[in-house]
Amino acid sequence: MSRAKKILLIVLFLILLSQIPFAYRRYRLGRLNALIQMINSESRQLAQSRTRQSNDLSPYAEYKGVVHVHSFLGGHSAGTFQEILDGAIANQLDFVVMTEHVESQYDTSAMTLKGPRAGVLFINGNEVASKQGDRLLSIPGDVSLTSSSGVSTADVVANSRARNALSIIAYPEEFKSWSENVDGIEVYNVYTNARRINPLVALFDTVWSRRAFPALLFANYLQKPGLGLKKWDEILAGRRAVALAGNDSHSNVGLSLDDASGKQLVGLKLDPYETSFRLVRVHVLLPAQVEDSMEVRAQLDETSLLQAIRAGHCFIGFDLLGDTTNFRFEVRDSRGIQIQGDEVPLQSDTRLKILLPASSRLVLYRNGSVMLDETGVKEKEIPVVQAGIYRVEGYLPQLGKPFSEQPWIISNPIYIK
Repeated sequence: MSRAKKILLIVLFLILLSQIPFAYRRYRLGRLNALIQMINSESRQLAQSRTRQSNDLSPYAEYKGVVHVHSFLGGHSAGTFQEILDGAIANQLDFVVMTEHVESQYDTSAMTLKGPRAGVLFINGNEVASKQGDRLLSIPGDVSLTSSSGVSTADVVANSRARNALSIIAYPEEFKSWSENVDGIEVYNVYTNARRINPLVALFDTVWSRRAFPALLFANYLQKPGLGLKKWDEILAGRRAVALAGNDSHSNVGLSLDDASGKQLVGLKLDPYETSFRLVRVHVLLPAQVEDSMEVRAQLDETSLLQAIRAGHCFIGFDLLGDTTNFRFEVRDSRGIQIQGDEVPLQSDTRLKILLPASSRLVLYRNGSVMLDETGVKEKEIPVVQAGIYRVEGYLPQLGKPFSEQPWIISNPIYIK
């Protein structure tokens, strides 16, 4: 055998050897997919059982959607409105919060999707970069956020408050103006998470796994948003703030070959809206009415949705790992039932009630410190003996590492004074 052939065989052997980890990761995703199907089946059965056993229906209706979405407006994306709408319908979303980048020559908030479309409610927000380098989401957006000379962080917050709009910190790892009285913080952002991905690893993961698991492929890269949660707890020590997750959907990651007219000849898109809308969602709770023993869902519109988010009547669900619908975090006493986001006085009969969609690891925080960490929990009731800010994280240990270390659910707080 010639020297050249030997070298070629060695190179081929090394290439094949290098692919073993990615073949294993493909196998691991297959197992993960099967486990997620089991979790979703358990969730459906548990929800049916709770409905049959309950003498009173939940006073809240649940809506799921995504926050922080970009289209072709404002650059950074070539995504069309139709692609966004199709992605929302495919994921059975109730709402989509657009956050178009502001432009000095035109009003992107006025030009983007707004109002109901095919059963999906769209809110026309903006993402604004301030003079200080901070990025904020203003929901809904407005042409007044556009300035050729730029706007300060304080101006964005004041402008949003004057319009009764939400001001949300985006990318907390880069944010500087922590003294500003914002309404909330994006504790998790898909783009921030994705920046930590090794491109070479992602390339081979795509080759091995994208065809079978186009969305679940991203589970390989999920990481607990430690910094975002830490910053949020620091804010909560002084005032209220709602936590949201940002899909930061652009539909702009991939490769394409176009002809001179711009028509795509060959293309591979890794983050179409249908995929990015599956990764993480915001679940919002609105008051529901009960008529003739049947729950009547509240009217979902811009006002009711933004009021619920501002109040913290919502939670973050990493639905990629299993449907988080029907999670509830409540406080109960002789006066009735309140939910996450609410503020209640401490009474002798105050207790927290937590309903998880499937058997989970429950971590309960009080004032930013772990108060309870228990595995195998579906339902938990905890007497409250101290005032404090209580919030919940849920995990799925049955998924195995590294997926079990990624939060499945992040609640908003209940404030007990």
